[in-house]
Amino acid sequence: MKTRRIGRTDLAVTEVSFGAAALGGLYRACPREQAMETLEAAWDSGIRYFDVAPWYGLGLAERRMGDFLRDKPESEWVLSTKVGRLLRPVPTGTVPDYSYVDPLSFDADYDYSYDGIMRSVEFSYARLGLNRIDILYVHDIGGYTHGATKNAVYLRQFLDGGIKALEELKASGTIKAFGLGVNEVPVCLDVMRNADIDCILMAGRYTLLDRSAVDELLPLCREKGTSLVVGGVFNSGILATGAVPGSNFDYMPATPDVLAKVAAMEEIAGKHGVALAAPALQFPLRDPLVSSVLIGTAKASSLTRNMELFSPRLPDSIFPEFDHLTLVAPPLGDEAVRV
Repeated sequence: MKTRRIGRTDLAVTEVSFGAAALGGLYRACPREQAMETLEAAWDSGIRYFDVAPWYGLGLAERRMGDFLRDKPESEWVLSTKVGRLLRPVPTGTVPDYSYVDPLSFDADYDYSYDGIMRSVEFSYARLGLNRIDILYVHDIGGYTHGATKNAVYLRQFLDGGIKALEELKASGTIKAFGLGVNEVPVCLDVMRNADIDCILMAGRYTLLDRSAVDELLPLCREKGTSLVVGGVFNSGILATGAVPGSNFDYMPATPDVLAKVAAMEEIAGKHGVALAAPALQFPLRDPLVSSVLIGTAKASSLTRNMELFSPRLPDSIFPEFDHLTLVAPPLGDEAVRV
């Protein structure tokens, strides 16, 4: 599989990457054997960049990812995990409902400080059982997660100390790159106006349907040499399922306007003889700013099916036909599960 560079670093990642939220039991249980089969299918397909987080299954996904990569050639894989939440043990059966099924017995506290990020990295090494983490993303900082008032405190905490921790980790060679792992554009702009970052893992804001990142964020990334890793390319599922009853857009039931736009997109894709999921998966890679498209699943069969949609590559002439149907997403609701 082809690779692309992260920012101005020497680190290269495969154009398609694997996101491990589902391996932590997001929305439904994921037995260990199933998780390992899915990771093996990703490896067999050529994927060599894997993303995980302490949040996924409250440590469960990191443990499984480490167990999988430990037996793979060290020179072949790239791994990212996240900072910003510290896990603490809680009694069995008292884990709050974060939409993870059968997570480990931990809860999470937000901490974007210097010490918090340094502790988070050490804890992740212990859970992974690996001696290398290539990229660190600051997870879910921003107003959508915290609200404006709390986020002002967390953002100041990060800019006053957390960013220094990441810079030191990179300068020492502990990591090769760092950035943000978020679902929203405004916090990226806030951080990038105050600090230099290598990459942004952006979920759902640079997709065939939602172009929220285009007007301000992409030009700033070009100016600063910051790469994008694009997740959430199906916008919570609707670009994969199509405009069917019960479709979700941004973690909530799709509105009539979104359903109508997606139905029109399906017609365009059908005219070209492809499922809508194919242009949805391929769209972000048309921009050289995008280093990788992140796909996540807990089923080997789904992984294989999605990988087949990357080939053959669709002609560039198809994509402008969708432009008049794009939108800027409304803010995420308080009940949204942000991954």
